[in-house]
Amino acid sequence: MESKVTYFDTPGSANTDETLRLARKRAAVLNIKTMIVATTVGDTAVKAAKQFRDYMVIVVTHTAGFNAPGTQELTAENRGEIEKLGAHIFTGTHAFGGIAHAARKTYNTYILGDFMANTLRMFGQGVKVAIEISLMAADAGLVNTDEEIIAIAGTGRGADTALVLKPAHAHDAFSLRVKEIICKPRL
Repeated sequence: MESKVTYFDTPGSANTDETLRLARKRAAVLNIKTMIVATTVGDTAVKAAKQFRDYMVIVVTHTAGFNAPGTQELTAENRGEIEKLGAHIFTGTHAFGGIAHAARKTYNTYILGDFMANTLRMFGQGVKVAIEISLMAADAGLVNTDEEIIAIAGTGRGADTALVLKPAHAHDAFSLRVKEIICKPRL
């Protein structure tokens, strides 16, 4: 099999439209029906929900309290638009974060989740996030671990990374398989 990988010169939201276009094109070739999309305030998720109306779209947000206790970064306006477009929204504990963040903050030490996240960041922030949201969606029962999906994420805001992968549950994280890189920044 041969497939083209697109490498962006710079990371970030300027690549969102092209990332979504490339993901849709590859999904059609591989007959993939599920897209997982990372979002913070929801702008990327709204674009994805519009682009992938004929797909199962799962939007994964930052955990509640990410920036401050009791807050959610996904805006109410974007939440409404995403839901109106038929996409599913999932908010949960970050697969590599949660207790790892508490240990780092409280004891100034790092544990396994931190090492996994930092290792994956060597391939780019979007690669790390795409893998993490796939674990989260599998743990929530939103994706089938026997089917390939496309995970879309980015560096900061927007989308600049798309991966074809076979997801796994967090307790079985090492069985997750990245099958293809559709696009990512060339950092």
